[in-house]
Amino acid sequence: MPRLLHDRLTWLSYAQLGVWGFFLYGFGPVVPLLRDEQHTSAAVAGLHSTGLAVGGVLGGLLFPVLSRRLGRGWATWCALAGVAVGVAALCLLRPTAATLAATVFTSTAGTLLVSGINTTLVAHHRSAAPAAISEANAACAGMGILAPIVIGLAVGAGAGWRPALAAEVGLIALVALAALAFRVRPGRGADPTTGTASAGRLPRAYWIAWCLLGVTGSIEVCLSLWSADVLRTHAGMSAGAASAALASIVAGMCVGRIAGGRVALRVPPIPLLVGALGVSLAGFAVFWLATVGWLAVLGLLLVGLGNGMHYPLGISVALAAAEGQADRASAYSSYSVAVGFGVAPVVLGRLSDVAGPHLAFLLVPGLIAVAALLAVRLGRALRLRAAALPPLDARIDGPAAPAVQAAEAEA
Repeated sequence: MPRLLHDRLTWLSYAQLGVWGFFLYGFGPVVPLLRDEQHTSAAVAGLHSTGLAVGGVLGGLLFPVLSRRLGRGWATWCALAGVAVGVAALCLLRPTAATLAATVFTSTAGTLLVSGINTTLVAHHRSAAPAAISEANAACAGMGILAPIVIGLAVGAGAGWRPALAAEVGLIALVALAALAFRVRPGRGADPTTGTASAGRLPRAYWIAWCLLGVTGSIEVCLSLWSADVLRTHAGMSAGAASAALASIVAGMCVGRIAGGRVALRVPPIPLLVGALGVSLAGFAVFWLATVGWLAVLGLLLVGLGNGMHYPLGISVALAAAEGQADRASAYSSYSVAVGFGVAPVVLGRLSDVAGPHLAFLLVPGLIAVAALLAVRLGRALRLRAAALPPLDARIDGPAAPAVQAAEAEA
């Protein structure tokens, strides 16, 4: 079994991803507040999520260039500085066009940051990289729990959301000071793309996983951006309390990722993913039917518990299905998530303008059903592909090996 070494570079990487999580999960409850402040429709406010998606694509395109010119570690620090600049602009500017531009900029820098951290952890930990990346994402979700609470408290106190979100800049400064104090040098490491096959057609199973990632990403972002509206209009919560309550989703995701990592050692990924989707659906039913705040928040906690495993399982199966072309598969997968983040909230916002946020939210169980069907189809495709491939030992591709073994354990 690989051994995960928690050295200074590893802890720094966790901290860097954690401060990004503060913005990422804090931005959701800000969007409805921006809509009220800017007097726009829900559909227009949802364009901020589209801005996140556009930034995700731009960041994915820019990272290889920036990494080659500056080195992986310095590219990561530049990205973190970019996040600070973007958040400052978002807090200082008020017109809709300006906040949209600031969102795109911040998301671009954040995508560069995530790419840098992932490649650093892969190069630094080798066979233990999957465990390190899982812990890093748990740290991201853990820090994300704080953001909606801080924003909700600030709004409830009459200070508004801007001072709370601006705390992101202070957190980034603290991480930089800690790196200087502990003399953590930027990680370099070997290129983690060794062993990757030349470009060819990705298999059908991969494209099913690609679609699955887009759908599950849509589920997550819809809940993150618009749950506060339902808490306000259907469960009778105040704006500040509804914003703070979104921390329950992130708390559930954090617990789901920590516990799910252990369960994944014993349960194959496809059945586990279907089970996680079932937990999300059950939690959504409690949330949607609840007319009191505490019960709706409990439902969101259950939703987060299931949602926490959607992305880790989806990306591991996608890489397993595209074994031998892990780098192309990873790059294309980021575009799938970006499409989901960009399209679904706008659709939900448009439905909300027509039918109200409560009825519009029935889009979410529809997405969960589609994700479950795709997961079942993916399991069949993986079994058919495993039967046609040579022995597993001849096909393992470096860091992707654990994902390959997990995905084919049920075949």
